Amino acid sequence: MPSSESSSCEGGATAGETKAKPRLKILHIDPETGWGGGEEQVLSLFEYLAGQGHECHLLCHPGSPLQQKAEKARFRTLPIKMRNESDPRPAPLFRALVRREGYDIVHFHTKRAHALCFWLGRRRFLPRTVVTRRMDYPLARSWYNRYLYSRKTDGVVAISRKIAEVLVQAGVAREKIRVIYSGVDARKFGASPFRHWNDRAPVVGTVAALFQRKGHRFLLEAAARLNQGGMRAEYLFAGEGPERNALQRQAIELGLGSQVSFEGFVSDIAGFLARIDIFALPSLYEGLGVAVLEAMAAGKPIVASEVGGIPELIDHGATGLLVPAGEPEALAKALAGLVREPERAERLGAAARKKVAEEFSIEQMARKNEAFYYELLSHDQG
Repeated sequence: MPSSESSSCEGGATAGETKAKPRLKILHIDPETGWGGGEEQVLSLFEYLAGQGHECHLLCHPGSPLQQKAEKARFRTLPIKMRNESDPRPAPLFRALVRREGYDIVHFHTKRAHALCFWLGRRRFLPRTVVTRRMDYPLARSWYNRYLYSRKTDGVVAISRKIAEVLVQAGVAREKIRVIYSGVDARKFGASPFRHWNDRAPVVGTVAALFQRKGHRFLLEAAARLNQGGMRAEYLFAGEGPERNALQRQAIELGLGSQVSFEGFVSDIAGFLARIDIFALPSLYEGLGVAVLEAMAAGKPIVASEVGGIPELIDHGATGLLVPAGEPEALAKALAGLVREPERAERLGAAARKKVAEEFSIEQMARKNEAFYYELLSHDQG
């Protein structure tokens, strides 16, 4: 098997040359029905690996945005439907697929996907298994998690140091974890000239599924506070989810009806970001924040919650502003500061774009995942 590149937890395996190494057969699994930052990363990783000559298959929900985009790119997809983590229906087909195809690596990209590890059977002669953990929620020290992470999983990709620490606190062996940051293709987010808002209302935008954990309600409360202080802005919400009706009602109750636009699912994120002046992400939890990376790539000044992996992306006062989660007063104050000082906002946006291009590329994410596969395959099967 190929030799190991690195065994360091921090930063992931190194991106050494792999030209002399054998091509791999890899099964990626993402059974989610919607589209988010995680699915964007899966598709980008798949694209890179296929370009390197690896044979990749994608097990995903039929008709999902991920399946549609993968099919459009002519990637091989296979169908899987999972109601939840304890759904046993896909188990026989999944187990038969793994044994029939002889994969080198099976990469589980979501929590629901990871549950399929339970059905793999005995470890001997099975492929190496990798799971990507994207959420910074505490992980229970249960027999189930110990079994999944300690017995059934060979390697764990954490997309931030914060997530790595959550995993270690839950009992996952530190040596099994690699921190591999998500990435974006900065070329897709051409930095448009900064739009000064001296003679118009600035546009504040956010990109996030409409779930409670994304904290949209705090952005609406911050907007109401700004109105009370005589600072009027427009607000664009890109994303769909179960909180939409409640948020629309809240906007009306706060007197923001004419200032807030709920745009639903937006496929052209670069186009959306080009329409806004300031990006806000008021999340209560955030594993890393691909939306933040995209806003950085677009050169937008950013105000985001100081939660999860976001402080690993934003240097407060240098590449954006961080505020305590769930505090609309602090969020309003940070937004007001940027509105009053457009030159400062412009500097923050330019610095953010430079940082994301240098440290958070798609290529670094994909190369480090690939190197981690080779590292795991270099270990003797037990």
